[in-house]
Amino acid sequence: MQVLQVQLEVGPDPAEVGRARRWARSRLVGSGIRDDEPLAETLILLISELVTNAVVHTGCPAVLRMLFGAAETAGAAGTVRVEVADTSCRPPQQRHAAGEDTGGRGLELVDGLADRWGWQPEGAGKSIWCEVDRGAPVVQVQMQAGAHGAGVYEPSPTVVTHSA
Repeated sequence: MQVLQVQLEVGPDPAEVGRARRWARSRLVGSGIRDDEPLAETLILLISELVTNAVVHTGCPAVLRMLFGAAETAGAAGTVRVEVADTSCRPPQQRHAAGEDTGGRGLELVDGLADRWGWQPEGAGKSIWCEVDRGAPVVQVQMQAGAHGAGVYEPSPTVVTHSA
């Protein structure tokens, strides 16, 4: 299977999240995913959440990677994989935000929107990843101004892979 991989270094500043979104949007268009497709909006939201978690909760630089996999069978559309690696060894912890909480929804969003997600150790830190199948139905996302959720990284003894 042929895979196209692109990556962006992200500084440990919340302002970098917007730059990562703009960069990712241009790479999606370059891969053939139109800017106005629901798939593009879903991927941008996933990227925003994972990059936000990395820069806000670790205070470390991160690397955003996007992998565009070709379909394994004729007629299929392939998978887009998003990875955000940072140098913090603290694993992600999915929280469940209460009604008026302003944070704690990031990994819940990832869990609900991605077809699969998980994390793994990488070097001295970790990589959190999610995958969206290009041919699968996409959940439509309505963004609200200023809305963002972020999970909290807390130690966890196991590596977890989730499937939607």
